[in-house]
Amino acid sequence: MKRLADRVAIITGGASGIGAATVRLFAAEGARVLVADMQEDRGKRLAEGLGEAVDFRRVDVTREEDVRGAVEQAVGRWGRLDVMFNNAGFGGALGPIEGTSVEEFDLTFDVLLKGPFLGIKHAAPVMKRQRSGVILSTASVAGLQTGHSPHLYSVAKAAVIHLTRSVALELGEWGIRVNCICPGIIATPLAAGRTDVNEEQLRKLKGLLAHSQALGRIGDPEDIARAALWLASDDSSFVTGHAQVVDGGAFAGRPWSRQADWITTPRPIRMYRPAGR
Repeated sequence: MKRLADRVAIITGGASGIGAATVRLFAAEGARVLVADMQEDRGKRLAEGLGEAVDFRRVDVTREEDVRGAVEQAVGRWGRLDVMFNNAGFGGALGPIEGTSVEEFDLTFDVLLKGPFLGIKHAAPVMKRQRSGVILSTASVAGLQTGHSPHLYSVAKAAVIHLTRSVALELGEWGIRVNCICPGIIATPLAAGRTDVNEEQLRKLKGLLAHSQALGRIGDPEDIARAALWLASDDSSFVTGHAQVVDGGAFAGRPWSRQADWITTPRPIRMYRPAGR
């Protein structure tokens, strides 16, 4: 049996990258999916290619009326909402802290934190009426450890993780599970730092960064989509308030071959003997 048979999902940022991979996988597993994205051409092509079970709506996740409208459209068309995946994002403000403008700060947090907040806010009442549902958000290993990403991106993703844990304690009493996914480096336009990246450029990116992962490759969008499927399905029915790391081992540390020679080179050791013996 398909793991999401007859369930209804909204995926923000669903027109490309991780979002598009998740849309395809959810649809293949039986879900009816609303693609919510600002990229109209890509979103419509994706929805049309997957048939009547997939619809598209132009959504700017920083605008409450857009997020509310997406929830209303999904419920109006399919009668319920089982999965809300707050996935939309971008790199946010770049550069040193003294060069970051207030406008860049506001936009970064509007997309990366207010977006998930709005998705949770407007999914919750529907799911409470059903006394069931799953809310997912895309966080990042950058929210768990600094030094991986720009300042504000890291801070916003840390806030998404904490928001996930806090809201899970409220909505769990209604049978609603709330989790987030913490990807490492994934071969998407976000990792490439541009929206017009092509397959050849992504292939080069994979080769350039593969050495930084314990598994010898960076992630594909499908790696995150499979994690989202597990969290959305009954296979994870006892999991809530969880930040699921999916990063090829990057958060664990440097691959063995890239650690210092004194760690990796075998040599005799001197036995420790306490003084006086």
